[in-house]
Amino acid sequence: MSAAPRLGIGIIGAGRVGAVLGAALRAEGHAIVGASAVSAASRERAAALLPGVPILGPETIVERAELVLLAVPDDQLGPLAAGLAAVDAVPGGQVFVHVSGAHGTGVLAPLAERGSTVIAMHPAMTFTGTAADLPRLIGCPFGVTARGGAEAIAHALVVEIGGEPVPIAEADRPLYHAALSHGANHLVALVAQARALLAQIGIVDPGEYLRPLLTAALEESLRRGAAALTGPVRRGDSGTVAAHLEAIAEADASRGSTQPGDVADTYRALALAALARAGLSAQDEARVRRILSPEPAAEAGQADQEDPS
Repeated sequence: MSAAPRLGIGIIGAGRVGAVLGAALRAEGHAIVGASAVSAASRERAAALLPGVPILGPETIVERAELVLLAVPDDQLGPLAAGLAAVDAVPGGQVFVHVSGAHGTGVLAPLAERGSTVIAMHPAMTFTGTAADLPRLIGCPFGVTARGGAEAIAHALVVEIGGEPVPIAEADRPLYHAALSHGANHLVALVAQARALLAQIGIVDPGEYLRPLLTAALEESLRRGAAALTGPVRRGDSGTVAAHLEAIAEADASRGSTQPGDVADTYRALALAALARAGLSAQDEARVRRILSPEPAAEAGQADQEDPS
């Protein structure tokens, strides 16, 4: 740790990411001069991770800080940057860093036009907003978009807190973020569905029951990609797939109106994606595909009537 603070850092958005990154930077000797926290949860998080840091408004934070960490939702980032620039809160010369995966530096153009250095620095990690996240930053990749000297600043900040900076081109940010969101967020939805099905048959702790299987599947898929596929689709067991769909449809139908009944749709979509990567023979693939994509009887009958040939 440095003997004295090196930068005065302000945090706009003491959410799960902002508070944790602020705590990590503070541990490296930087001074956190203020944080904005609107909700009660954000204020509690700031108190836990950034004790003693004053809760201030965004304009006051910008006035006091040399580096401003913008940790707000994606859709709020552009209006926030434009708003700060419009009210002359930015004297110029500061560094603005946002942590959105979806945006590059273009979203901070109003601040750059005021003479500020702008950086996009996205940690590729799911945050809980607690101290448990801090050791997870070690080795965590950060998608960095910056130009010129700003790139060196971004890389230094990431390395300081133990991360791995990875350059991401401005034009590639949407696809970069889509890949991460598709993998992580949709994994959560998938696991939630599997847990719900097991709970319906009385498994007491479905998460723990799934843990060995899902951990092994994740590790193998990260290492081998689609080559890690196993299960009935990979084997071409169309009868098993049909039985799955029947059981899941019944389970979906039996749920109350307050619970999603969408597992069958998800199963079909993901099974078709798995089928495209399974490497089956044309005959076996066609047999499984017919189970997963049956032609509705009404539509088939209508088609026969309209096209007698």
